[in-house]
Amino acid sequence: MAEPADIRDLDGYPVTPDTVLAAYRLRCFPMCEHRAAPIAWYRPLRRAIITWDRYRVPRSLAKVLRNRRPFRLTVDRDFAAVIAACAERPDTWIGRDIEALYCELHRRGHAHSVEAWDGDGKLVGGLYGLAVGGCFSGESMFHRVDDAAKACVVHLVALLQDLGYSVLDCQQQSAHMARFGAYEVSDAEYARLLAEAPPPRPWPRAG
Repeated sequence: MAEPADIRDLDGYPVTPDTVLAAYRLRCFPMCEHRAAPIAWYRPLRRAIITWDRYRVPRSLAKVLRNRRPFRLTVDRDFAAVIAACAERPDTWIGRDIEALYCELHRRGHAHSVEAWDGDGKLVGGLYGLAVGGCFSGESMFHRVDDAAKACVVHLVALLQDLGYSVLDCQQQSAHMARFGAYEVSDAEYARLLAEAPPPRPWPRAG
C-alpha cells in the first residue's frame, strides 16, 4: 500500500507510518502547531493514563447511558470522518500530515476509532487512537451533541478490557479524563507499564 505523500517533520526528517509507530514505542507522539504546520515530537515527563483498577464511569453519564441509550456506537466504521471532525476546530494540533499518517495507520490496522451515531444515522461524536503493544494511546475526540464523546470513551474502555489491553494512554491530563479516573505517572513508570503490558487480542472487524 502506498505511503502518504512526502512528509517531513520540523527538523526536515522524513516521517512515515512506521516512524510514528517507532516513536510511540519510545514514548513520543507527534503534534502540529496548526493544520499546515510540520510535525514536532513530544515526550512529556509525566503522562496521564487510565488503568482498570482506577477507571470509573462518571455517575451522571452512567445514568444517561442506562436510562436513554441515546447513541448507536460502532468501531472503525468511519475513521476518516472521526479524525477530520477532531481536527475541525479553530486551534488544532492535528495537522494535515498527522491526518494523512493516521489514516494510513488505520488502513494498516494500527489506528482505530469509535463512533457515536444518533437516531437519524448522523455522526455526532467519536474518538480515535493508536494501538501499540498492550497500550492504546487515545489521540483526540469530538462531540456534536452532549455526552456523545463520553459514551465513546466508555465503549472504548470496555473493548480494551475485553481485548486484553492494560493501559489507556491519555497523554496529557485534563479535567475531562480525570472524571474517568485518569492519573499521572512519570515517564519511567510509563515505560515500565509499556514493557510489562501483555500482547492483546486482535481488534474486531469494523462495525
